[in-house]
Amino acid sequence: MKAAIIVGARPNFMKAAPLIREFRKRPRLDTLLVHTGQHYDENMSRVFFEDLELPEPDIHLGVGSGSHAEQTGKVMVAFEGVISRERPDLIIVVGDVNSTLACSLVGAKALVPVAHVEAGLRSFDLAMPEEINRMVTDILSKFCFTTSPEAETNLLREGVNPERIFFVGNIMIDSLLFYLERAERSRIVEELGVTPGGYVLVTLHRPSNVDESGVFALIMGALADVARRLPVVFPVHPRTRKMIESARGAFEIPESLKLIEPLGYLDFVKAMRHARIVITDSGGIQEETTVLGIPCITVRENTERPITIEMGTNVLVGADPAKIRREAARILDGAVRAHRVPPLWDGKTAERIADIVERHFPV
Repeated sequence: MKAAIIVGARPNFMKAAPLIREFRKRPRLDTLLVHTGQHYDENMSRVFFEDLELPEPDIHLGVGSGSHAEQTGKVMVAFEGVISRERPDLIIVVGDVNSTLACSLVGAKALVPVAHVEAGLRSFDLAMPEEINRMVTDILSKFCFTTSPEAETNLLREGVNPERIFFVGNIMIDSLLFYLERAERSRIVEELGVTPGGYVLVTLHRPSNVDESGVFALIMGALADVARRLPVVFPVHPRTRKMIESARGAFEIPESLKLIEPLGYLDFVKAMRHARIVITDSGGIQEETTVLGIPCITVRENTERPITIEMGTNVLVGADPAKIRREAARILDGAVRAHRVPPLWDGKTAERIADIVERHFPV
Protein backbone atom coordinates (compact mmCIF):
# COMPACT_ATOMS: atom_id res chain seq x y z
CA MET A 1 0.00 0.00 0.00
CA LYS A 2 1.12 3.57 -0.64
CA ALA A 3 0.96 6.19 2.10
CA ALA A 4 1.36 9.86 1.19
CA ILE A 5 3.03 11.60 4.15
CA ILE A 6 2.49 15.36 4.16
CA VAL A 7 4.87 17.98 5.57
CA GLY A 8 4.50 21.71 5.25
CA ALA A 9 6.35 23.50 8.04
CA ARG A 10 9.27 22.75 10.37
CA PRO A 11 7.21 21.24 13.23
CA ASN A 12 5.96 18.65 10.71
CA PHE A 13 9.47 17.51 9.85
CA MET A 14 10.20 16.13 13.34
CA LYS A 15 6.88 14.26 13.28
CA ALA A 16 7.28 12.82 9.80
CA ALA A 17 10.87 11.59 10.20
CA PRO A 18 10.06 8.66 12.55
CA LEU A 19 7.14 7.60 10.33
CA ILE A 20 9.25 7.55 7.18
CA ARG A 21 12.04 5.68 8.95
CA GLU A 22 9.62 3.04 10.29
CA PHE A 23 7.53 2.67 7.14
CA ARG A 24 10.64 2.13 5.03
CA LYS A 25 11.61 -0.84 7.20
CA ARG A 26 8.41 -2.61 6.13
CA PRO A 27 8.27 -4.03 2.59
CA ARG A 28 4.48 -3.70 2.40
CA LEU A 29 4.43 0.02 3.20
CA ASP A 30 5.41 2.36 0.38
CA THR A 31 5.84 6.07 1.22
CA LEU A 32 5.34 9.19 -0.85
CA LEU A 33 6.78 12.26 0.90
CA VAL A 34 4.95 15.42 -0.16
CA HIS A 35 6.36 18.80 0.92
CA THR A 36 3.77 21.50 0.37
CA GLY A 37 6.32 24.28 0.77
CA GLN A 38 4.14 26.12 3.26
CA HIS A 39 7.36 26.93 5.10
CA TYR A 40 8.96 28.93 2.33
CA ASP A 41 12.38 29.73 3.83
CA GLU A 42 14.48 27.16 1.97
CA ASN A 43 17.53 27.57 4.21
CA MET A 44 15.53 26.92 7.38
CA SER A 45 13.83 23.90 5.82
CA ARG A 46 17.08 22.49 4.46
CA VAL A 47 18.91 22.30 7.79
CA PHE A 48 16.00 20.43 9.37
CA PHE A 49 15.88 17.93 6.50
CA GLU A 50 19.61 17.34 6.91
CA ASP A 51 19.51 17.04 10.72
CA LEU A 52 16.58 14.64 10.63
CA GLU A 53 18.03 12.66 7.70
CA LEU A 54 14.80 13.10 5.79
CA PRO A 55 14.91 11.98 2.16
CA GLU A 56 14.37 14.51 -0.59
CA PRO A 57 10.60 15.01 -0.99
CA ASP A 58 9.11 12.93 -3.77
CA ILE A 59 6.91 15.90 -4.58
CA HIS A 60 7.43 19.57 -3.66
CA LEU A 61 4.36 21.74 -4.20
CA GLY A 62 6.15 25.04 -3.45
CA VAL A 63 3.03 26.96 -2.39
CA GLY A 64 4.90 29.60 -0.37
CA SER A 65 3.36 32.28 1.81
CA GLY A 66 -0.01 34.00 1.78
CA SER A 67 -3.07 34.52 3.94
CA HIS A 68 -4.55 31.46 5.64
CA ALA A 69 -7.21 31.14 2.96
CA GLU A 70 -4.79 31.72 0.09
CA GLN A 71 -2.22 29.26 1.41
CA THR A 72 -4.83 26.59 2.15
CA GLY A 73 -6.38 27.03 -1.28
CA LYS A 74 -3.05 26.76 -3.08
CA VAL A 75 -2.22 23.52 -1.27
CA MET A 76 -5.65 22.07 -2.07
CA VAL A 77 -5.38 22.80 -5.78
CA ALA A 78 -1.83 21.44 -6.02
CA PHE A 79 -2.47 18.36 -3.87
CA GLU A 80 -5.56 17.39 -5.83
CA GLY A 81 -3.28 16.82 -8.81
CA VAL A 82 -0.99 14.64 -6.69
CA ILE A 83 -3.95 12.49 -5.63
CA SER A 84 -5.03 12.04 -9.24
CA ARG A 85 -1.55 11.05 -10.45
CA GLU A 86 -0.23 9.01 -7.51
CA ARG A 87 -3.43 7.41 -6.19
CA PRO A 88 -2.25 6.83 -2.60
CA ASP A 89 -4.11 4.36 -0.41
CA LEU A 90 -3.70 6.57 2.67
CA ILE A 91 -2.91 10.21 3.39
CA ILE A 92 -1.02 10.86 6.62
CA VAL A 93 -1.07 14.40 7.99
CA VAL A 94 0.66 15.58 11.15
CA GLY A 95 0.11 18.48 13.50
CA ASP A 96 -2.11 21.46 12.83
CA VAL A 97 -0.68 23.71 10.09
CA ASN A 98 -2.63 24.87 7.02
CA SER A 99 -1.17 22.04 4.92
CA THR A 100 -2.66 19.54 7.39
CA LEU A 101 -6.15 20.95 6.88
CA ALA A 102 -5.81 21.38 3.12
CA CYS A 103 -4.60 17.86 2.35
CA SER A 104 -7.22 16.35 4.68
CA LEU A 105 -9.98 18.16 2.81
CA VAL A 106 -8.69 17.03 -0.57
CA GLY A 107 -8.28 13.44 0.65
CA ALA A 108 -11.77 13.31 2.13
CA LYS A 109 -13.37 14.64 -1.06
CA ALA A 110 -11.38 12.16 -3.15
CA LEU A 111 -12.49 9.32 -0.80
CA VAL A 112 -8.90 8.54 0.19
CA PRO A 113 -8.61 7.63 3.92
CA VAL A 114 -6.88 10.26 6.05
CA ALA A 115 -4.79 9.55 9.16
CA HIS A 116 -4.14 12.42 11.57
CA VAL A 117 -1.10 12.12 13.82
CA GLU A 118 -1.62 14.26 16.98
CA ALA A 119 -5.40 14.06 16.76
CA GLY A 120 -7.65 15.35 19.52
CA LEU A 121 -5.47 18.17 20.82
CA ARG A 122 -7.63 21.15 21.78
CA SER A 123 -6.89 24.61 23.14
CA PHE A 124 -10.63 25.49 23.02
CA ASP A 125 -9.60 28.83 21.51
CA LEU A 126 -11.09 29.42 18.06
CA ALA A 127 -9.02 32.58 17.70
CA MET A 128 -6.11 30.23 17.01
CA PRO A 129 -6.06 29.17 13.33
CA GLU A 130 -4.43 25.91 14.42
CA GLU A 131 -7.49 25.02 16.51
CA ILE A 132 -9.73 25.21 13.44
CA ASN A 133 -7.25 23.11 11.46
CA ARG A 134 -7.18 20.46 14.20
CA MET A 135 -10.95 20.21 14.59
CA VAL A 136 -11.76 19.93 10.89
CA THR A 137 -8.93 17.47 10.24
CA ASP A 138 -10.10 15.18 13.05
CA ILE A 139 -13.67 15.10 11.78
CA LEU A 140 -12.43 14.08 8.33
CA SER A 141 -9.89 11.48 9.48
CA LYS A 142 -10.48 7.73 9.41
CA PHE A 143 -7.51 7.22 11.75
CA CYS A 144 -7.14 9.59 14.72
CA PHE A 145 -3.76 8.85 16.30
CA THR A 146 -3.67 10.45 19.75
CA THR A 147 -0.81 11.47 22.05
CA SER A 148 -2.58 11.45 25.42
CA PRO A 149 -5.80 10.28 27.11
CA GLU A 150 -7.52 13.68 27.14
CA ALA A 151 -7.26 13.80 23.34
CA GLU A 152 -9.57 10.79 23.13
CA THR A 153 -12.00 12.51 25.50
CA ASN A 154 -12.05 15.55 23.23
CA LEU A 155 -12.71 13.45 20.14
CA LEU A 156 -15.52 11.47 21.77
CA ARG A 157 -17.13 14.71 22.92
CA GLU A 158 -17.13 15.89 19.31
CA GLY A 159 -18.81 12.72 18.06
CA VAL A 160 -15.84 10.87 16.60
CA ASN A 161 -16.49 7.13 16.40
CA PRO A 162 -14.34 5.31 19.01
CA GLU A 163 -13.29 2.83 16.32
CA ARG A 164 -11.41 5.67 14.60
CA ILE A 165 -9.39 6.61 17.72
CA PHE A 166 -6.00 5.03 18.43
CA PHE A 167 -3.85 5.99 21.43
CA VAL A 168 -0.31 5.59 20.09
CA GLY A 169 1.81 8.10 22.03
CA ASN A 170 3.78 11.15 21.02
CA ILE A 171 5.57 11.12 17.65
CA MET A 172 7.62 14.23 18.57
CA ILE A 173 9.25 12.24 21.33
CA ASP A 174 10.27 9.54 18.85
CA SER A 175 12.50 12.12 17.15
CA LEU A 176 13.70 13.63 20.40
CA LEU A 177 14.86 10.31 21.84
CA PHE A 178 16.26 9.02 18.55
CA TYR A 179 18.45 12.08 17.98
CA LEU A 180 19.31 12.94 21.59
CA GLU A 181 22.74 11.30 21.58
CA ARG A 182 23.60 12.86 18.22
CA ALA A 183 22.46 16.28 19.44
CA GLU A 184 24.90 16.01 22.33
CA ARG A 185 27.75 16.26 19.84
CA SER A 186 26.64 19.77 18.89
CA ARG A 187 28.98 22.57 20.03
CA ILE A 188 26.21 25.18 20.13
CA VAL A 189 26.38 25.77 23.91
CA GLU A 190 30.12 26.45 23.78
CA GLU A 191 29.75 28.58 20.64
CA LEU A 192 27.17 30.76 22.38
CA GLY A 193 29.54 31.36 25.28
CA VAL A 194 27.17 29.98 27.93
CA THR A 195 27.47 27.06 30.34
CA PRO A 196 25.17 24.04 30.78
CA GLY A 197 22.40 24.95 33.22
CA GLY A 198 23.53 28.55 33.15
CA TYR A 199 21.18 30.17 30.63
CA VAL A 200 17.54 30.57 29.65
CA LEU A 201 16.36 29.52 26.18
CA VAL A 202 13.53 31.50 24.52
CA THR A 203 11.37 30.96 21.42
CA LEU A 204 8.49 33.23 20.40
CA HIS A 205 6.60 33.24 17.12
CA ARG A 206 2.82 33.32 17.69
CA PRO A 207 1.00 36.35 16.22
CA SER A 208 -0.67 37.08 19.56
CA ASN A 209 2.79 37.62 21.10
CA VAL A 210 4.86 39.15 18.32
CA ASP A 211 2.52 41.00 15.95
CA GLU A 212 1.33 43.69 18.38
CA SER A 213 4.17 46.04 19.26
CA GLY A 214 2.79 46.87 22.71
CA VAL A 215 2.42 43.23 23.78
CA PHE A 216 5.78 42.29 22.31
CA ALA A 217 7.56 45.19 24.04
CA LEU A 218 6.21 44.08 27.42
CA ILE A 219 7.36 40.51 26.84
CA MET A 220 10.80 41.71 25.74
CA GLY A 221 10.99 43.85 28.87
CA ALA A 222 10.35 40.79 31.02
CA LEU A 223 13.02 38.82 29.12
CA ALA A 224 15.49 41.66 29.63
CA ASP A 225 14.86 41.47 33.38
CA VAL A 226 15.38 37.69 33.34
CA ALA A 227 18.63 38.27 31.42
CA ARG A 228 19.94 40.39 34.30
CA ARG A 229 19.96 37.24 36.43
CA LEU A 230 20.99 34.66 33.85
CA PRO A 231 21.97 34.93 30.16
CA VAL A 232 19.05 34.52 27.78
CA VAL A 233 19.55 32.81 24.39
CA PHE A 234 16.84 33.78 21.91
CA PRO A 235 16.87 32.14 18.44
CA VAL A 236 14.71 34.63 16.58
CA HIS A 237 11.98 33.42 14.22
CA PRO A 238 11.75 35.47 10.97
CA ARG A 239 8.31 36.76 12.00
CA THR A 240 9.72 37.92 15.34
CA ARG A 241 12.81 39.43 13.71
CA LYS A 242 10.58 41.78 11.70
CA MET A 243 8.95 43.06 14.88
CA ILE A 244 12.29 43.57 16.62
CA GLU A 245 13.53 45.62 13.68
CA SER A 246 10.35 47.68 13.34
CA ALA A 247 10.10 48.32 17.10
CA ARG A 248 13.77 49.17 17.57
CA GLY A 249 14.13 51.51 20.55
CA ALA A 250 10.80 50.49 22.13
CA PHE A 251 12.57 48.14 24.55
CA GLU A 252 16.01 47.48 25.91
CA ILE A 253 18.10 44.55 24.71
CA PRO A 254 20.89 44.01 27.26
CA GLU A 255 24.08 42.30 26.19
CA SER A 256 23.09 39.20 28.18
CA LEU A 257 19.96 38.82 25.99
CA LYS A 258 21.53 37.07 23.00
CA LEU A 259 19.46 37.40 19.82
CA ILE A 260 20.69 34.72 17.41
CA GLU A 261 19.59 33.20 14.10
CA PRO A 262 17.20 30.21 14.18
CA LEU A 263 18.89 26.93 15.08
CA GLY A 264 18.77 23.59 13.31
CA TYR A 265 17.08 20.69 15.05
CA LEU A 266 20.17 19.09 16.61
CA ASP A 267 21.57 22.41 17.83
CA PHE A 268 18.21 23.34 19.30
CA VAL A 269 17.80 20.02 21.13
CA LYS A 270 21.27 20.47 22.63
CA ALA A 271 20.47 24.03 23.69
CA MET A 272 17.12 22.97 25.15
CA ARG A 273 18.51 19.99 27.04
CA HIS A 274 21.07 22.12 28.89
CA ALA A 275 18.95 25.22 29.55
CA ARG A 276 18.00 26.17 33.09
CA ILE A 277 14.57 27.32 31.87
CA VAL A 278 12.81 27.37 28.49
CA ILE A 279 10.40 30.23 27.80
CA THR A 280 8.27 29.59 24.71
CA ASP A 281 4.94 29.84 22.93
CA SER A 282 5.52 26.65 20.93
CA GLY A 283 3.39 23.54 21.35
CA GLY A 284 6.01 20.87 20.71
CA ILE A 285 8.57 22.43 23.02
CA GLN A 286 6.13 22.04 25.93
CA GLU A 287 6.25 18.29 25.25
CA GLU A 288 9.99 18.02 24.73
CA THR A 289 10.83 19.92 27.93
CA THR A 290 8.47 17.63 29.86
CA VAL A 291 10.43 14.57 28.69
CA LEU A 292 13.79 16.27 29.30
CA GLY A 293 12.74 17.52 32.74
CA ILE A 294 13.47 21.16 31.88
CA PRO A 295 11.20 23.82 33.46
CA CYS A 296 9.02 25.36 30.74
CA ILE A 297 7.26 28.73 30.94
CA THR A 298 4.65 29.00 28.19
CA VAL A 299 3.70 32.50 27.05
CA ARG A 300 0.12 31.63 26.17
CA GLU A 301 -3.28 31.81 27.85
CA ASN A 302 -4.09 28.21 26.97
CA THR A 303 -2.51 25.02 25.70
CA GLU A 304 -3.73 22.11 23.62
CA ARG A 305 -1.26 19.99 25.58
CA PRO A 306 -2.59 20.15 29.18
CA ILE A 307 -0.83 16.91 30.10
CA THR A 308 2.44 18.90 30.08
CA ILE A 309 1.02 20.93 32.97
CA GLU A 310 -0.71 18.08 34.81
CA MET A 311 2.25 15.68 34.61
CA GLY A 312 5.13 17.64 33.16
CA THR A 313 7.27 20.71 33.69
CA ASN A 314 5.06 23.28 31.98
CA VAL A 315 3.30 26.35 33.40
CA LEU A 316 1.15 28.91 31.58
CA VAL A 317 1.75 32.62 32.19
CA GLY A 318 -0.02 34.26 29.24
CA ALA A 319 1.66 37.38 27.87
CA ASP A 320 1.77 38.90 31.36
CA PRO A 321 5.28 40.26 31.95
CA ALA A 322 4.84 40.16 35.73
CA LYS A 323 3.99 36.45 35.59
CA ILE A 324 6.96 35.76 33.32
CA ARG A 325 9.30 37.51 35.76
CA ARG A 326 7.73 35.86 38.80
CA GLU A 327 7.79 32.30 37.43
CA ALA A 328 11.35 32.67 36.14
CA ALA A 329 12.48 34.02 39.52
CA ARG A 330 10.72 31.17 41.33
CA ILE A 331 12.61 28.59 39.25
CA LEU A 332 15.93 30.41 39.50
CA ASP A 333 15.47 30.58 43.26
CA GLY A 334 15.36 26.79 43.38
CA ALA A 335 11.68 25.82 43.18
CA VAL A 336 11.32 22.27 41.84
CA ARG A 337 8.15 21.07 40.12
CA ALA A 338 7.37 17.35 40.45
CA HIS A 339 6.95 15.79 37.04
CA ARG A 340 6.92 12.50 35.16
CA VAL A 341 6.85 11.39 31.54
CA PRO A 342 3.32 10.76 30.20
CA PRO A 343 2.37 7.23 29.11
CA LEU A 344 3.57 6.02 25.69
CA TRP A 345 5.97 8.93 25.26
CA ASP A 346 8.62 6.27 24.81
CA GLY A 347 10.00 6.65 21.29
CA LYS A 348 7.88 3.84 19.81
CA THR A 349 4.91 5.77 18.46
CA ALA A 350 5.87 5.31 14.79
CA GLU A 351 6.03 1.54 15.33
CA ARG A 352 2.53 1.51 16.78
CA ILE A 353 1.19 3.61 13.90
CA ALA A 354 2.82 1.34 11.31
CA ASP A 355 1.37 -1.74 13.02
CA ILE A 356 -2.14 -0.26 12.88
CA VAL A 357 -1.76 0.74 9.23
CA GLU A 358 -0.61 -2.76 8.27
CA ARG A 359 -3.56 -4.32 10.11
CA HIS A 360 -6.05 -2.08 8.28
CA PHE A 361 -4.52 -2.59 4.85
CA PRO A 362 -4.10 -6.36 4.63
CA VAL A 363 -2.54 -8.09 1.63
